[in-house]
Amino acid sequence: MLGILNKVFDQNKREIKRLEKTADQVEALAASMEKLSDEELKAKTEEFKGRYQKGETLDELLTEAFAVVREAAKRVLGLYPYKVQLMGGASLHDGNISEMKTGEGKTLTSTLPVYLNALAGKGVHVVTVNEYLASRDATEMGQLYEFLGLSVGLNLNGITKEEKQAAYLADITYSTNNELGFDYLRDNMVLYKEQKVQRPLFYAVIDEVDSILIDEARTPLIISGSAQKSTQLYIQANAFVSRLKAEEDFTYDEKTKGVQLTEEGMTKAEKAFGIENLFDISHVSLNHHITQALKAHSSMHVDVDYVVQEGEIVIVDQFTGRLMKGRRYSDGLHQAIEAKEGLEIQNESMTLATITFQNYFRMYEKLAGMTGTAKTEEEEFRNIYNMNVVVIPTNRSIARDDRADLIYASMEGKYRAVGEDIAERHKNGQPVLVGTVAIETSEIISRYLSKKGIPHNVLNAKNHGREAEIIADAGKQGAVTIATNMAGRGTDIKLGEGVKELGGLAVLGTERHESRRIDNQLRGRSGRQGDPGVTQFYLSMEDELMRRFGSDNMKSMMARLGMDDTQPIQSKMVSRAVESAQKRVEGNNFDARKQLLSYDDVLRQQREILYTQRNEVLEAESLRDIIERMMTTSIQRNVEAFTPAHEEEEKWNLQGLIDYVNGNLLNEGDLTVAELQGKDSEEIVKLLLDKVKAKYDEKEVHLADQMREFEKVIVLRTVDTKWMDHIDAMDQLRQGIHLRAYGQIDPLREYQQEGFAMFEHMITSIEDEVSRLVMKAEIHNNLERQEVAKGQAVNPKEDGGEKLKKKPVVKQMDVGRNDPCICGSGKKYKNCCGAGK
Repeated sequence: MLGILNKVFDQNKREIKRLEKTADQVEALAASMEKLSDEELKAKTEEFKGRYQKGETLDELLTEAFAVVREAAKRVLGLYPYKVQLMGGASLHDGNISEMKTGEGKTLTSTLPVYLNALAGKGVHVVTVNEYLASRDATEMGQLYEFLGLSVGLNLNGITKEEKQAAYLADITYSTNNELGFDYLRDNMVLYKEQKVQRPLFYAVIDEVDSILIDEARTPLIISGSAQKSTQLYIQANAFVSRLKAEEDFTYDEKTKGVQLTEEGMTKAEKAFGIENLFDISHVSLNHHITQALKAHSSMHVDVDYVVQEGEIVIVDQFTGRLMKGRRYSDGLHQAIEAKEGLEIQNESMTLATITFQNYFRMYEKLAGMTGTAKTEEEEFRNIYNMNVVVIPTNRSIARDDRADLIYASMEGKYRAVGEDIAERHKNGQPVLVGTVAIETSEIISRYLSKKGIPHNVLNAKNHGREAEIIADAGKQGAVTIATNMAGRGTDIKLGEGVKELGGLAVLGTERHESRRIDNQLRGRSGRQGDPGVTQFYLSMEDELMRRFGSDNMKSMMARLGMDDTQPIQSKMVSRAVESAQKRVEGNNFDARKQLLSYDDVLRQQREILYTQRNEVLEAESLRDIIERMMTTSIQRNVEAFTPAHEEEEKWNLQGLIDYVNGNLLNEGDLTVAELQGKDSEEIVKLLLDKVKAKYDEKEVHLADQMREFEKVIVLRTVDTKWMDHIDAMDQLRQGIHLRAYGQIDPLREYQQEGFAMFEHMITSIEDEVSRLVMKAEIHNNLERQEVAKGQAVNPKEDGGEKLKKKPVVKQMDVGRNDPCICGSGKKYKNCCGAGK
């Protein structure tokens, strides 16, 4: 064990030696930089950019660029980076995490690699945990960058698209992690390429990296929305379809489970829904609902394909006969079956786009981070993000007194002791920062102090602007601040006048957090830059962590020794036991995040494929090649289904193929059995492709300039609708997949396999739908690309990490009670589908 530890620390030592060498080279240039005038110093930026364009690497420019920033910081900000800050900056440039203690100047350290990487002209993102810090750092550090001729952007929630585009076009962009993730998702939902705001992701420096990449990694970012589909339309389509006659109004092929309306059926649909042309582009949604209702009636059978259980449709696995709870048919088929069975129709899929921070940040070419506490999670950073944690030494040695934990028998005794300690220190004028794990605890301490008449501030991470102000004042003489452990991250506590003589800032922890990192973060608030300070944790046998990890023996020992609540145990052994409990919890949490990532990786691969293809659609002038490829695979697939290679030609279902082609690609009568007889499958595919391309040519002549936009409207609408349904189906699959473990099946493998099969199904569905709409849809109005649904970013922090799903807006058709019924029965609406309404 010791061997492994030594190896780890030796690795850090080796890295520190290497960084020291780099820092020495930067310091060696200090005198020559000092001699430069302001104009000469500013001119260095253009010189570096030119050298980079000519082939010099950023690594080769590092020492000079760092020296320039160092000198500029002294002139503009009155700050001169220490040697350890130069080392931290070099580590960040390498794509590592620099662990630097609180008060060591992480914000200034980041300016060095940010400036260097901005010279590449690809945009550098500086990521902070909240908008207050993003605004503060963009303003303060922005002076330095602007002095050196670089532009700075600030990306906030609520600014306009044009302002966002300008912010991302800047050399350096300050933003929160949430806003970056949401902008990425929104960029992949735009209808025109000009609406995008982000550039390709190049380099990011994340402040408080452990908070963003670990604490928030389990909550996905979600864009939810109101789908522009309506449950009413399923009911109306179901009522219409239930009156249609097989063969006369629609054809159904048993083998392929393909179903389509005949000319007669189309006429009935137009009459029933009061429209002129079912294939007008404005009736795409209605067309889709009718098709799904036909499938629900023709190919989906109760107690064979699904069962009705407790008012819900439960799918039956066709291979094993098992009930697949939690699974739903995609593409609106599930809702169509619910309408058929007279059940309550569940809401349409509401999640339009989703991504985890883990997968978003892994898309950057290079990623770096800073924090005071990362070493305890090094394995996770290395495994998931490929980042090493480098512990940068402090500028001055730490003079803080970290005392052993005090353990009390009960919570009441613990709180009393904390209160007395605060009162004693307050009387002497020593500032006190009290750290609590829960808001509830901060309120108990606050009530106790109020009774004693001790003035104090309470912080619980709700008001970022005010929070930073309070934290900054927490080092003043006599100040008492109660804060949840995470409050005030990123803000320094500077000691007021005369406080050093009183022993510096006292930090009192009211219980141990389940993560050692958060405890270390709290301790690190005291003793910055070699200042004196003291830290003390108060625990009780009733604390959650102690309860969870076997404190019964301790409790009975305290009772045997006759110790009451006024006598704490101060024992290194107990502190070690607590620390090992924390390690176990950290291990469990890491496993949970790793598991989440394994599941999310399935969707990540699919998302990347789909977003790449969607971008090609936005960028392309003409989509004819893409659409023809879709048509080719769609035709090949269907020809294969109607003319299987293993069957004799006499048994081929040529009439079924003709019905399919005439119903989806050509016009009635364009294809006859005689044309297909005597041909093999390949010849049939070629014949069909020739006919389809000829019809495509006619359509191009007819639509002229509108053709290219018509293609984009159809492809974008189809892709977005199918993707939205697919995300929902994957979500449903994921929620129910864990039950498979009971059958000795690995849920993750099942999820990967089924997820892949569902994705393949979605792609074929897109190909078929695009082929059908391009060949059949007609335009009578002005063309306009439309969003499938109105999206809204859901901030996971604001809803306890639960997914917020907005209820869809239900658009109903206005049908008067005495109007003819929309199902085409000929009766009045009130006597037919409207009965009882």
